[in-house]
Amino acid sequence: MALVLGFLGLLLLAAIFLPQWWVRRVMRAHAGDRADFPGTGGELARHLLDRARLANVRVELAPPGGDHYDPIDKVVRLSPDNHDGRSITAIAVAAHEASHAMQDADGDRLLATRLKLAGSLRAIEVAAAIVLALAPVVMLVVKSPVLLVLQIGVAVALLGSRVLVHLLTLPVELDASFARALPILEKGGFLPAEDLPKAKSVLRAAALTYVASALVSLLDIARLLRVLRF
Repeated sequence: MALVLGFLGLLLLAAIFLPQWWVRRVMRAHAGDRADFPGTGGELARHLLDRARLANVRVELAPPGGDHYDPIDKVVRLSPDNHDGRSITAIAVAAHEASHAMQDADGDRLLATRLKLAGSLRAIEVAAAIVLALAPVVMLVVKSPVLLVLQIGVAVALLGSRVLVHLLTLPVELDASFARALPILEKGGFLPAEDLPKAKSVLRAAALTYVASALVSLLDIARLLRVLRF
């Protein structure tokens, strides 16, 4: 029985961490600079934004791995390798993040919903932490195991909201990658035809980043339940 449980545990860990490994592998595989590319990822992002009449949206450097579009400050932020690099990864990621700015300009409802949920996520996580911190105190004062179980259940549900945010983000990411960025790269001739399948792989990885994050959040919840022996 212990062997079976151990095997199932390994399968669970593989299901959680393999997507993250795959995303990083795809990004690295196509991150080599290409001398034949006329511009960097940052320059492409600026060009696409200007072409979409989004001169108000800035392009800035982000820490490594921090590629994202900030709809509050109206900024496309690209990590150094993607901002200054001339690679397939840099071009694809720049197009993906610029596409988020275009979604924002178009009033995309899914993007707006994600923004609202993400904005409340921090407050939800703080509430979960408070509930967990008070659980032992409530147990000592009230001496009600049922109430303690209820508090833990509420905390787990609150933490699970992080998973929900990541999963609701997926349609936004898929739209940015395949309904916007890929057609832009194809029709605009920003990449040679033979490089488009590689760019498609990078765009798929960019879209699925949030799925990997959701799986890690599930692992956090599982760890919490194990610690609490729930």
